[in-house]
Amino acid sequence: MRMKKIVFVVIGSLFFFLGFAQDTTHSATKSNKIDFKSRAGDHFMLQLSSDHWSGMPDSISSHQKGLSRGFNAYVMLNKPFKNSPKMSLGIGLGISTSNIYFKKMNVDLKAAPGLLPFTPLDSANHFKKYKLASTFLEVPLEFRFTSRPAEPNKSFKAAVGLKAGTLLNVHTKGKTLLSSAGTALNSYTEKESSKRFINGTHFMATARVGYGVFSLFGSYQLNRFLKDGAGPAIKLYQVGLTISGL
Repeated sequence: MRMKKIVFVVIGSLFFFLGFAQDTTHSATKSNKIDFKSRAGDHFMLQLSSDHWSGMPDSISSHQKGLSRGFNAYVMLNKPFKNSPKMSLGIGLGISTSNIYFKKMNVDLKAAPGLLPFTPLDSANHFKKYKLASTFLEVPLEFRFTSRPAEPNKSFKAAVGLKAGTLLNVHTKGKTLLSSAGTALNSYTEKESSKRFINGTHFMATARVGYGVFSLFGSYQLNRFLKDGAGPAIKLYQVGLTISGL
């Protein structure tokens, strides 16, 4: 039910943007007829994020550690509406990454099919640094508003959209093995990779608002991070900073 509400809000917002663009079609005057086809329009976007999982049971959330983070990069096409240059459609291609950090936890991506084991290691050997990292190839779609389309780097900007992604890689990585007492046992790095439990496709609702080349963004996964039957209904969400331009 919650996902349906989110989808409804996103789709409603998209139709609002489209409706607004259509309503302003007849308001364009000769003084406003500027060629915006070659204007700068956020053709490149870089995003730094604070990453979180919703839907985690306490047995997992209690073993999260530090600042989980991500990085996204996109190349975008920007298509202004012909008679409403403040509105535009952005579509592109890019890469998104997410790193979720844990303490005294093992996530066994190579376990036998079934439930993905999240094993607490409070009284066992464990890694000093441990994370689950995922990388997706994504196609983002945005409906954009720019208050000053002739000067986008001096403009208020807002956008809502969706993005779809396909899983390229997921792995766990542990550094520096410690004993249960916290003493160093070995300085090696262990990396394990398997897509067995992770949903191969994700869909995320997105929004951003800002001024010039800087904006704040948020994104929320609409489907589950784990495959059906592989574990709790975990969903990724990101909040962070977008740097855009050109």
